[in-house]
Amino acid sequence: MKRLALGLFIAVALAAAPVTAALAATVKVSVNGSAITDVQISQRLKLFELEGKSGQTAARDELVNEAIMLQEAKRLGIEVTDKQVNDAMVNVARNIRQSYDNLLKILSSRGVPKSTLEDRLRANIAWGQVTQAAIIPRVQISDLELDKRAEQRVNAANSFDYILKEVIFVGTPGQASGRTSEANRYRSAYKGCDTAVQTSLNFRDAAVLDMGRRHATQLPEALAKELAGLNVGGITKPRTTESGVSMLAVCAKTVAEDTTFIKNNLRQEVGSEQLKGEAEKYMADLKKQARIVYH
Repeated sequence: MKRLALGLFIAVALAAAPVTAALAATVKVSVNGSAITDVQISQRLKLFELEGKSGQTAARDELVNEAIMLQEAKRLGIEVTDKQVNDAMVNVARNIRQSYDNLLKILSSRGVPKSTLEDRLRANIAWGQVTQAAIIPRVQISDLELDKRAEQRVNAANSFDYILKEVIFVGTPGQASGRTSEANRYRSAYKGCDTAVQTSLNFRDAAVLDMGRRHATQLPEALAKELAGLNVGGITKPRTTESGVSMLAVCAKTVAEDTTFIKNNLRQEVGSEQLKGEAEKYMADLKKQARIVYH
């Protein structure tokens, strides 16, 4: 009988434990009836601190936004799977050059539950799908506006098309000085694209690669400016890259008659600007319609 009583006592205690824990959390905000507790805000603040950010109000507001994101996703029939969240966690670990297990250890060491980061990722994945379904269709880019902006972007450096070869002196970052010296000797001996490969045979670990056609806007700005000052048969100064030391040889150079490349770049820029504005407006409208109660 004593054993039975003890067993019942333990069962009741275990059953009551979650209720006690739940009661320990105080609701601070409700978003359309969905509660955000002081515990959630505290945990999000710890995640903020790990990221070098601060502000309890900012942590609370982020949770409010995420609640709205998830509710809107649900309204649109969008569901985020646990696998998507787990894949996102793996990507976070990869982006900070850590293993998944090390990411969890870092979170734990700073008092951040795994679920805190998972909740943020779930909301952001959901919002990304809301953006695809409901916000992107609102973005409209005028070709006339793009033409005007493209014409303003045309300058001496970005108005050329090139046929280029890349001459690479393969090496590690620690060998950059020696490789640069050899590249400069190659540059002095260089007589044009037709003999570029033949000239490279006189040097150790040198390769010549066909880059084909490139518009100036497809190149880094500093490199485009240097190429603009070269004639056909010219070659750029050596520059250090991940592969070693590189130079670009100009095999052909023509003035670009249209602004297609510039417009393509602008289309992405303008599209991103408009998308950001539409997303902010969409969220602002959702918040206006939401019943947000601060306790």
